[in-house]
Amino acid sequence: MTRITSAAPRVYVPKETPLPRSGYRPLLPVAAATGALVLLVSGCDYLSGGGGGTADTSDIDCSPYEQWEDTGGTVSVYASIRDEEGERLEESWADFAACAGITVQYEGSGEFEAQLPIRLDGGNAPDLAFIPQPGLLERSVEDGHAVPVADGVRENVEAGWSEDWQGYATVEDELYGSPLGANMKSMVWYSPAYFDENGHEVPETWDDMIELSKDIAAEGTKPWCAGFESGDGTGWPGTDWIENTLLRTSGTDVYHDWISNDVAFDSPEVVEAFDLAEGVLRNEDFVNGPFGGVDSIAVTSFQEAGLPLLDGGCAMYLMGSFYAAQFEEDVNIGEDGDVYGFVLPAMEADGEVPIMGGGEFTVAYDDRPEVTAMHEYLSSVEFADKRASLGSWVSAHQDLDQSQLPDPTDQFTAEVLSDPDTVFHFDASDTMPSSIGTDVFWTAMIDWVTGSDTEDVLETVESAW
Repeated sequence: MTRITSAAPRVYVPKETPLPRSGYRPLLPVAAATGALVLLVSGCDYLSGGGGGTADTSDIDCSPYEQWEDTGGTVSVYASIRDEEGERLEESWADFAACAGITVQYEGSGEFEAQLPIRLDGGNAPDLAFIPQPGLLERSVEDGHAVPVADGVRENVEAGWSEDWQGYATVEDELYGSPLGANMKSMVWYSPAYFDENGHEVPETWDDMIELSKDIAAEGTKPWCAGFESGDGTGWPGTDWIENTLLRTSGTDVYHDWISNDVAFDSPEVVEAFDLAEGVLRNEDFVNGPFGGVDSIAVTSFQEAGLPLLDGGCAMYLMGSFYAAQFEEDVNIGEDGDVYGFVLPAMEADGEVPIMGGGEFTVAYDDRPEVTAMHEYLSSVEFADKRASLGSWVSAHQDLDQSQLPDPTDQFTAEVLSDPDTVFHFDASDTMPSSIGTDVFWTAMIDWVTGSDTEDVLETVESAW
């Protein structure tokens, strides 16, 4: 069984940040879900604003950015990434912007997925966008808005990422984006202290995990917490459950055929995946920690859902590696810490353990020199190393300097994602057409977890294709 085995625990600072639908989805309080953050950046003036080309570079080593020196101009960037994570993004490109003389206008929005198509159709496209759904990327291409990557970006992508990652940003054999961040979503968070105190072991198979859940329930604790509420994105945590169970019951080929609808939503394979998830999520003995019963899952925010791990309110929580950002600074995350994680088990002990996750892609809507320069930097290993060193972020870049990653979860995630032997499965709902994967499917998960019949729910989604 794959398990996180990184070194010492680290204290995490809570972040009100995005994670993607495919990758880092917004880790924001619900009240802030519709807010937007607009930041103007020019090099190291990123915290106070500044004009393009006027930043003082006397204290900056500009040699890594020599090829972009004196590019000048202004580049607008649009994404869902806000607050502390937005500031870390800006810090990661501040020196580049100063040395290149580029003013970066960054806007992070809680309504990114809904607003990007509106802006594109209305002639108000950003120069660059960080898109967490390949389905939305493909829509940008099909609608004639995205431009193919420049040669320098293509060279960076081909040198730094696996063919799988390149494929997620390729439409009709043309590359339209470069991978940015990445995450692993086949992770079960748990409390090592609770496990140790009660003599529990990390399960090696799915059946082991169910038996463990029964044992914990017999002790008087709800073994699982879950929360599907996420503002405009409500329902997406449920899709992660189905994607993970389908990979475990039917394998890679069926999973990818399901994304393209060659395997129908109401097929026996998908019904089986829902039935497997039902054994946890619609089992009143297993959920939902201190929040209530099965019905509470639909109205419990995913940000709050895993916090009862800290006080024994529940024992396990399926959520991506990015969830570390939700714990306060006095929480130790590590194998002997307050919380940690293990990979969701396969069906058999000696079977392949599927890895599912997500990430963002940088997509250009203009080919001005300054836009190309910014895109080239964002697709470089230098950017990946810089952003990763600031914490709570991982790239699947094969040359990422993993030794500088400050967090045990980041270290483990990067190791898994960059391993040439890892077959990474991108979040299916983010890869499907957006009208299905990030709309009807999300709604269907709420209907299902509040009691609708599985077959009826799946027929509804299938009819929307």
